[in-house]
Amino acid sequence: MSIALIITVVGTLVIFMLAMGVISFIRADRDDADRKVKDRLRQFAMTEVETQSFDLLLAQSSMSQVPWFNRMLSKMQIASNISRLIRQGKSKGTTGTYLLLCALLGMIGAYVGIMVADRLWIAVVLAGLLGYVPILYLRKRKESRMTAFHKQLPEVLDLMSRALKAGHTFGGAMRMVSDEFDDPIGGEFRQTLDEINFGMDVDRALDNLLERVDVADLKFFAVSVNIQRETGGNLAEIVSNIARLVRERFVLFGKVRVLSAEGRLSALLLSALPFITAGILYLINPGYMSLMWTTELGLNMSYGALFGMTLGIICMRRMVNIKV
Repeated sequence: MSIALIITVVGTLVIFMLAMGVISFIRADRDDADRKVKDRLRQFAMTEVETQSFDLLLAQSSMSQVPWFNRMLSKMQIASNISRLIRQGKSKGTTGTYLLLCALLGMIGAYVGIMVADRLWIAVVLAGLLGYVPILYLRKRKESRMTAFHKQLPEVLDLMSRALKAGHTFGGAMRMVSDEFDDPIGGEFRQTLDEINFGMDVDRALDNLLERVDVADLKFFAVSVNIQRETGGNLAEIVSNIARLVRERFVLFGKVRVLSAEGRLSALLLSALPFITAGILYLINPGYMSLMWTTELGLNMSYGALFGMTLGIICMRRMVNIKV
């Protein structure tokens, strides 16, 4: 059996499973969700009030609507990572759907590599690149949402500081944030406040907030609140200092971006220059440039050049990506 036939068969199975997952996702109606919530609330009502019992009220989401597939995904670390990306980016769909989509795109890349280039290593590279596209989409969604959260954080901390100075409790200050600010920070603080109101410890609720939000500056706030609750101190002043620290980090990050702008622009030009040069040479002399993909030596040179350029782009990106 040829590799192309194997890829076709496996791709067909993946498409079928992906279609079944999408159909089950569309047919998931609200009545089923209401029934699950009522069952969990009923279980909570019959359970003794302990710290562990409040887990019954936490949001639970399955990785797939197919039971056996959901059980299989629950044991995979990559599925857990994708599920976290979905939560952090507020993306639609389930973990199983994205994994099947990765498999489908990977099969398409492998098929194109085998049928067009007739090289196994090209099929592997294309499968990896296309299979990573859904993960890249989830990462972009997450980064966009976390950036919006980060931009809102200084104003939120200032509001909480003023509320605490005015005599409000910590819960009241969080309620003001959830009412005054839009998503993402308003929704995340609202969920944390709901967990605290249901009886969860503040430390654990803030840890859950850090799990949902991947922002380094938020850790300063959570750790400071936890330490203040154990040792005492002026929480309003602590929150105000954290807000000033976050703003100073924003200023430093802006300076770093300005100083590294030349390096980033040079990396962009160096990455685009070979393609621009090849395009101009092809317009001037098509027969001369066509040797790069019509002869065996030209193809090998092209593949080697692409590989070297990829390594160069990765190195330049790491050089200009300065952490603050």
